[in-house]
Amino acid sequence: MSTQKTSLRELKKRQTRENISHHATRLFLERGFDKVTITEVAEAAQVAKMTVTNYFPRKEDLVFDLSDEFVQSLARTVRDRAPGESALAALRRAYLAAVARRDPVIGFSGPAFARMIDDSPALTARLREFHDERERALADALAAETGAGPGDLLPRVAAAQLGGVHRLLFDETLRRTIAGQDDAEIAAVLTGHIDTAFGFLEPSLGGYAVRPAG
Repeated sequence: MSTQKTSLRELKKRQTRENISHHATRLFLERGFDKVTITEVAEAAQVAKMTVTNYFPRKEDLVFDLSDEFVQSLARTVRDRAPGESALAALRRAYLAAVARRDPVIGFSGPAFARMIDDSPALTARLREFHDERERALADALAAETGAGPGDLLPRVAAAQLGGVHRLLFDETLRRTIAGQDDAEIAAVLTGHIDTAFGFLEPSLGGYAVRPAG
């Protein structure tokens, strides 16, 4: 019975979060991020202002509702890589799959959403923070997976290179979206960019963090 109550409570929390995010995004797209207040979001979602801030401590987080997935995605891909697969190969495979499904986590957000981010210094700054957090999470995962010691710089160097490629590809997706290219066009270009960017790292990282077979 307690498990059922917990499940229902978690469902209600998720529905509340999604409701707030939905109304916030609608208002931001209609009027611009900087012109909408938290109070107006609360009124639109029919919740208390404190409820909004409990779920989204910073206004920018209302826009980036997938931030947890964004920050943890690279680290999780490395942890879940197949036996005999390197971190580089796993991340390359995952990025190609994300492009194929037009995943919003890698930037397939639509022109209105992309322009909203590009037009707001606050959102652009928050996005940079998420990129930095993702790189740190990846470095921690690489250190754990390779048994690196606290003073070992290599996981951070590898994370900086791999995170840099992901940041570059995300920015390219955003730029092309704002320029008016559709998802199919962007995906076709990205596929070539992925080969170029990840291929460039192959000499240095192709044999790094390979999961042992068996």
